[in-house]
Amino acid sequence: MLQHPARRRLLFAAGLLPLCRPLHAAPRQVVVVGGGWGGLAAAAALRRDAPELAVTLVDRQPAFHSFALSNRWLVDHGAAAAPMRRDYAAIAATRAYRFVQAEVTEIDRAGQRVLTMAGALPYDWLVLSPGIREDFSAWQMDDPAAVNRLKSRFSGAMLHASELPDLKARLHDFTGGDLLMTIPPLPYRCPPAPYERAMLIAGWLEKRRIPGRLIIVDPNPLMPVFRRILLERFRDRVSYLDHAHVRSVDLERRSVTTDVDDIRFDMALLSPPQQAAGLLRQAGLLHTDGWARQGMAGMAAGTLEQPSLVDERIFIIGDAAGVVSPLFGHYPKTGHLASRMGASVAARIAAQAAGRDSAVHLPDSVCHLLSGIDPDEGTRIETAYRLRGDGFLLQDVRQSRVPAPAGEDVAWAAARYREFL
Repeated sequence: MLQHPARRRLLFAAGLLPLCRPLHAAPRQVVVVGGGWGGLAAAAALRRDAPELAVTLVDRQPAFHSFALSNRWLVDHGAAAAPMRRDYAAIAATRAYRFVQAEVTEIDRAGQRVLTMAGALPYDWLVLSPGIREDFSAWQMDDPAAVNRLKSRFSGAMLHASELPDLKARLHDFTGGDLLMTIPPLPYRCPPAPYERAMLIAGWLEKRRIPGRLIIVDPNPLMPVFRRILLERFRDRVSYLDHAHVRSVDLERRSVTTDVDDIRFDMALLSPPQQAAGLLRQAGLLHTDGWARQGMAGMAAGTLEQPSLVDERIFIIGDAAGVVSPLFGHYPKTGHLASRMGASVAARIAAQAAGRDSAVHLPDSVCHLLSGIDPDEGTRIETAYRLRGDGFLLQDVRQSRVPAPAGEDVAWAAARYREFL
């Protein structure tokens, strides 16, 4: 029988919760929704840290796909490997948890159930790592048929890595003209990725002598590390519009309207603003303050493992996470940081299940990117966190140049995959 939340908190504090359960009670349940870096890391860490708990991972897809290092593969730069793909059933068997392939339709918080197309899953703790949704309504696109046409013909492939093969095929069918690329307004997943992709596409157009140009519409300031190569090295191939927002899209005319100008295109990589996956809105887990317009999850202030703002049994991790500090806003939406959030949440749940206090687990993030080509040059971005004396979370970002990359990024990705695959 589930205790009243207030009584559960008292028992946790007293360390008596394990003593209040029947001798042969069924294992307590942790349901993890979403099998990206964060969800997979949480499930793997829970089996390691709390083997007495039953862990179920739910995802609508049959397999995990990763964006890591995919930009080079899109244009066959160097010896780039295809994006990572692993079947969830095989991962679950290796890590000894249950996998359910199903669409999640509702979070029943009152009943502590996840409702799916395959049935209801009860939970004692719920880890939500549902990723993002693309907000086409910001472009005045509310017709599902029009949105589907855009996705099939001009998607920027930032929603799910399984879209990457189609994007690669469309790029390699491009024979010339104006290639338009839009960058979402911050916050969006993996902030350097669109700029790295733009640089590689510009180099690919030049190398293949394709008679065309890349037009970049960016509502954000250009990342400084890419300024020289995009604005100087490829000035004959790139037209860059900074602080420009897309307002609408005309698929028939192949044009976008921005607050700067109307832009026609022959081919496009269109990426609208990003929000937390729609499941969180249904569950009432989005921000309700001034950040609500960004559509990210409500996070509990001052709680490093970040349970939901409105439900202490629910933990939200990964790209759907909202503001975590008034000093810098969001965590960077990277796979590395999502995996660290997953491991942190698992440690907290394990401690609660054992009736003990959990240690502080601050996340970190490492991002490797190409910032120059011919010859290649890399950049490593490290992000760390610490608590200020008054309890506010501080973010420290360190950026270092890698003048002659020698596979550091591949080794980094392999090390991260070993943690949860």
